[in-house]
Amino acid sequence: MLELAILGLLHESPMHGYELRKRLLALLGAIRAAFSYGSLYPTLKRMRQRGLIAEEAPAEGTAEKGGAVKGAAEKPLLTGRRARKVYRLTPEGKEHFAQLMAEAGPETADEALFGVHFAFFSRTDPATRLRILEARRRRVEERRERIREALARTAERLDAYGLELQRHGLETAEREVRWLNELIASEESRRPEQRNDFGDPIAEPERHQAAPAQGTPDPAASAGDPNKQGKGGMRDG
Repeated sequence: MLELAILGLLHESPMHGYELRKRLLALLGAIRAAFSYGSLYPTLKRMRQRGLIAEEAPAEGTAEKGGAVKGAAEKPLLTGRRARKVYRLTPEGKEHFAQLMAEAGPETADEALFGVHFAFFSRTDPATRLRILEARRRRVEERRERIREALARTAERLDAYGLELQRHGLETAEREVRWLNELIASEESRRPEQRNDFGDPIAEPERHQAAPAQGTPDPAASAGDPNKQGKGGMRDG
């Protein structure tokens, strides 16, 4: 998850490590427990060794507001302070990011992974977006039904606060299902073609008009030809 988040953020622009860390914390939000300060730089090092990102020193005057960097640095800053390194996505990193997004499976229904994938939906193909949304909806619907069943079994034994907590969980799940339904409907409205369970387009079968059997008159042709109507049915007086 951390690697995917790093690739997605660096896809937007190169960043210093400090800014990248702040953006990761904002992106991961409530699931930031899965991310620690100590895990970022070892992950960046491994990604650099694999050629997914490049590490550079920023050129003077290229740092933008928020820590993002535009131009590639050719030499470090000539100051007394140590120049902060800039991390940039490589072509291999962009390809790996696209592959990770396209190969998203059922595990993306989990809240943590779903949030990270959803944050980068603008760089995800429509079929993958729809697959992730539908998987998440199934997961939340299952949770909603479990809460309903638990509420029906234990409502009489719960005090007022416990009952409100269960109702809050149920309402939260119902709101998310409605939200996902709207997103799925929006995605489906953008793709007029039909797709199979794997998200692949289904070709419309070609329709051919059946030709008249050999030796059988064509009723449509006969009806429109007055010369054919009189033959065989009338005699000369």
